[in-house]
Amino acid sequence: MKAAGIILLVIGLIGTIIFGYQAIQDSESFNLLGIDITVSKADWTPLIISGSVLLLGLIITLLKKSK
Repeated sequence: MKAAGIILLVIGLIGTIIFGYQAIQDSESFNLLGIDITVSKADWTPLIISGSVLLLGLIITLLKKSK
């Protein structure tokens, strides 16, 4: 079970990095009357799922270490 947690942790980390970078690239910011406005065209669903998998893997890994 610990191995499954580590695998989920690694997959979630890689997905979070890749989809986070894509979300940053899909965001634009501009200055309007001295206010910095950011407009995002990114799809946040893959980033949220990757983050959830990362947290699930972390929880499984930590729970199995303590027992």
